[in-house]
Amino acid sequence: MQDPGFERIGKRLFAEHLVGGNFGNMSVRDAEGFYIKRTGAYLDDPGEPVFVPFKGPVPKEASSEYRVHLAVYSSMPYKAIVHAHPPYAIAASLGADEIVPLDSEGEMFCRTIPVVAGAPGTQGLADAVTRAMTEHKLVVARGHGTFAAGRTLDEAFQLTSLAEHASRIIAYKRMFYPDPVQDRF
Repeated sequence: MQDPGFERIGKRLFAEHLVGGNFGNMSVRDAEGFYIKRTGAYLDDPGEPVFVPFKGPVPKEASSEYRVHLAVYSSMPYKAIVHAHPPYAIAASLGADEIVPLDSEGEMFCRTIPVVAGAPGTQGLADAVTRAMTEHKLVVARGHGTFAAGRTLDEAFQLTSLAEHASRIIAYKRMFYPDPVQDRF
């Protein structure tokens, strides 16, 4: 497999504090399946990705979130997925069913970010993310993290960064201009 940029994007995720430890994963689609980060590997030093076929057994070394990636790729033509744990987006997901960006970039590129429920690593989460991704390239799993899909890892990374930036702006707005009646996600 030609290097799809796992290490480069992993380093960017760490640099922007969108992941911690060995949390998160990413994948790139192939004709017969997809390559995904190994379970337990660090995103900035991912080692060799694991190939997960669309049909057949899943290697035990595959990330625990392989179900989300498999469900999304089986339903939509996306080519890459980034799953991160951006703290502001996760915090915003705890109190809302969607995050509505207030900043100009957020409004321009992602008017709403749906928040879905499901336990990490489960088929329930995979189904919820896939349903939301029929209309949105960016989704937040409540209390868990973002899933962003695109044509490339770069596009999925940019959406991940956008979710955190928009959530940070909402938090700052509330800090400087509190208005419990008007505040929304």
